[in-house]
Amino acid sequence: MSDDQAVRPPALRPGDTVLLVSPSGPTRPERVARGVELLTGWGLRPVLAPNAYARRGYLAGDDALRTADLNAAFADPAVRGVLCTRGGYGAQRVVDAIDMSAVRRDPKVVAGFSDITALQLALWRGARLATVHGPGAAWLDERTPPGSAESLRAALMCPEPVVVHRLPTEETAAVLVPGTATGPLIGGNLCLIVSSLGTPDMPDLTGAILLVEDVGEPPYKVDRMLTHLRRSGVLAGVAGVAVGQFTNCADDWAVGVAEVLAERLGDLGVPVLGGLPIGHGVGQLTVPVGVPATLDADAGTLTVSPAVR
Repeated sequence: MSDDQAVRPPALRPGDTVLLVSPSGPTRPERVARGVELLTGWGLRPVLAPNAYARRGYLAGDDALRTADLNAAFADPAVRGVLCTRGGYGAQRVVDAIDMSAVRRDPKVVAGFSDITALQLALWRGARLATVHGPGAAWLDERTPPGSAESLRAALMCPEPVVVHRLPTEETAAVLVPGTATGPLIGGNLCLIVSSLGTPDMPDLTGAILLVEDVGEPPYKVDRMLTHLRRSGVLAGVAGVAVGQFTNCADDWAVGVAEVLAERLGDLGVPVLGGLPIGHGVGQLTVPVGVPATLDADAGTLTVSPAVR
């Protein structure tokens, strides 16, 4: 994989319309209202997609409704950004129906994380679109305080590199293999990366820096997923691994998730940097994905090129 194949959408500017979509699980109006308040404060014009509040069990409405909102957003020249309200589950069910020709014709900023990793991997495969891995528009101030908001704003609106520093207080901070690596930052939620194996959306990780984070997965399941990646061969050519937050990943066994991550990633022969506040934890920071990055495990930094131009 060459270092920079990314298609960068234009940075969002004050006055731009952003569509709030729910491609995965159902969302909460009160949290979205807070997100709308935040986006409006940045000078943006947030608009709810027609089916943003739809609900069908654990999905934000039928597949057809979620697909329609995404394709309408990609096709509408007035919409400059597509911000997902939340993750949950369901994006994988609709990604094959995305109109990639519309995405390629008019690239725009797409932001989200968690289950949205499935959408981001599909957009990378279908359009080489650089996207933004950051909090959803269903905002919760306790989890994403002002620093998180500023990190998202900068990634959406400023075409400048993003630098994330390792925090010694993060649970995964002990996961560390020295060295420096460069390559496109690819990945996101570990579950969704593993769920993409065997599909057209599984990216070639050769020469890439793999980003992983997750929530609510006990250590043995994290072990299972990393072992699956190893056995499938996709980690053979990886340049480095950026380890984000593994939130609420504990069970009754006397093995911590950091221990599992260190064991299953530590012998790949590449730099690994844990303790990055990227994921489902408090203080989540935003990073572009699909763009060149430098992982410096010695300095404790992940430096990522902008997703926007």
